[in-house]
Amino acid sequence: MADRRTVLILGGTADARALAARLADALPDARIVSSLAGRTSNPVLPRGETRIGGFGGAAGLATWLAAERVTAVVDATHPFAARISANAVTACGEADVPLLRLQRPGWTPEPGDDWRHVGSATAAAALLPEVGRRVFLTTGRMETEPYAHLDDLWFLLRSVEAPTGPVPRHCELLLARGPFDVADEIALMRRHEVDVIVTKDSGGTLTAAKLRAARALRIPVVMIDRPEVTADQQVAAVADAVEWTQRIVA
Repeated sequence: MADRRTVLILGGTADARALAARLADALPDARIVSSLAGRTSNPVLPRGETRIGGFGGAAGLATWLAAERVTAVVDATHPFAARISANAVTACGEADVPLLRLQRPGWTPEPGDDWRHVGSATAAAALLPEVGRRVFLTTGRMETEPYAHLDDLWFLLRSVEAPTGPVPRHCELLLARGPFDVADEIALMRRHEVDVIVTKDSGGTLTAAKLRAARALRIPVVMIDRPEVTADQQVAAVADAVEWTQRIVA
């Protein structure tokens, strides 16, 4: 159909997959395209059309939006995919395409939590020697280099795929994909005698069990705070993103 509306979802998250499925039902006459960065070799694919790989920065994305006559863009990438989100803001502004940021709420501490907030992986690495010696590093495979020089610490590094960059000298790799169970997390931390956790404020339930386990074991958490959202419009729930998209596409 020449006048078929196209919605681009910048994805790679559980919320993005849920949104693609909801929009496929809510907008059966629209073309729903989910874009994945391609950083994972075996990603969980969303419903509908999928493209894998970058656009070539903001300029490349703006060109793609114009060529595909995109009606709306929903940025549902990971809260820490700051570069992709910034490119989306720039590209949608240049192409005059409405943009919505879908980002789940961050985690909030509860009684018994001991969180040390930092602004970056570099800051987390600088703080670690003051907090613990046996580190459960759960920030993914892309950000191991800031910790690689910490030869006096031991790391349990958990990620979906093996890191490609430098890793700490004393490091055990655990390949696993969430969701994780609280009891299993407690057992894992006890088995490895973990005394500090490093994580990003990703939010959601998929990997939150480690925080409950840390609370139960009284283990401090070095929490890397999220970058600021720069999109003008933002929602926290998939249902709200569906409603926004319907209004734009209608």
